[in-house]
Amino acid sequence: MKIKPIDQKHILLGVTGSIAAYKAAELASKLTQAGGQVDVILTEAATRFIAPLTFQSVTGRHCYTDADLWGMQGHVTHISLARQADMLVIAPLSAQTMARMANGLGDNLLSLMALAFGPGVPSRPLLIAPAMDGGMFMHPATQENLRLLIERGAAVIGPESGHLASGLVAKGRMTEPMQIFARVRCLLSWGGALAGMKVVVTAGGTQEPIDPVRVLTNRSSGKQGYALAQAALDAGAEVTLISTPTALTAPDGARYIPVETAKEMESAVLAACPTADVLLMAAAVADFRPAQAAAHKIKKGQSVPVITLEPTADILSGVAEQRQRTGWPRLVLGFAAESNDLLANAQAKLKAKRLDLIAANNITEPGSGFSGDSNHVTLLSADGGVESLPLMSKAEVAEQIIAKVIELLEVAAK
Repeated sequence: MKIKPIDQKHILLGVTGSIAAYKAAELASKLTQAGGQVDVILTEAATRFIAPLTFQSVTGRHCYTDADLWGMQGHVTHISLARQADMLVIAPLSAQTMARMANGLGDNLLSLMALAFGPGVPSRPLLIAPAMDGGMFMHPATQENLRLLIERGAAVIGPESGHLASGLVAKGRMTEPMQIFARVRCLLSWGGALAGMKVVVTAGGTQEPIDPVRVLTNRSSGKQGYALAQAALDAGAEVTLISTPTALTAPDGARYIPVETAKEMESAVLAACPTADVLLMAAAVADFRPAQAAAHKIKKGQSVPVITLEPTADILSGVAEQRQRTGWPRLVLGFAAESNDLLANAQAKLKAKRLDLIAANNITEPGSGFSGDSNHVTLLSADGGVESLPLMSKAEVAEQIIAKVIELLEVAAK
């Protein structure tokens, strides 16, 4: 089962007359690389900033301009484009085109196509990314036009605050292409296999304070957990990501709960689980913590300080007890990062924690440890099933795990 919301989707990308038009080429490229069939429509003003050939080069498809409106098929071009589209994205959206859309004007190919596409609904989303000078964006007329488009169903991303072409520092910059790409991905996940499901994902390595400066932690980067959160979002789930500090950005659409210690993670997990359908426990939780954190920084002296450790709470055992009382979450997955006796240790943890599924990996194996972008995982299920996945990217591992979760939920529902 492939969980790729953009793959094979027909996406219309409108580009209007803004200095940010050059950024739209990167967005078109990213959408195409993700498997989207991207048709770009440039306004006349947009062609003054960027050439149609640029978009044809990155999408491999014809780039439409107002000249196409008056061609041999011009009387149906805007209708045919709108009818076959799964989504309409306008990035950048200028004040002029925003006014056209808000007032129902159809005096160029893009505005006609937007009228034919409609106001935007969950199954056929409309996403707009405004970009203009700060004063133009804050003008009451622009704000009213934006309000009307939102009221009619348009999703909005940005604009951002920053340095503008006019020299002002204000709100008006187009949101960066990768952020727009992430929002497109999120909007196109509507109606996926996990639609209506609540999924809780934990990620990262917990940090147990030794003193105000130092912590006891591990090598987990959080990459596998974040990939799981993204894959669950791609499948249409409502996702809560409980994460320790990482260098990663939470996936667009996820509810993000920051934690640091095992105790904080335990509290967040147990609070989220009573309403969750699925718990994916990908975080590397410390087994031990300093029994007493020093109030002040421990100075380097003549003697080496003795740090007494104590065990942290067993979060999965707490989940199992809560689950026995309430029945929630419906499915729980754990991870077993081992350095020896992989299957035996994973099988023991699967049984002891009363898990439905466990993902086991040998952290000493090349390409299968912390921090890297790949993983070699074996999935063990409570019914005795064992599936060894080949070495693949953590994003692909996450897709395989979510596909297995979907399969187990479907079996349980029968």
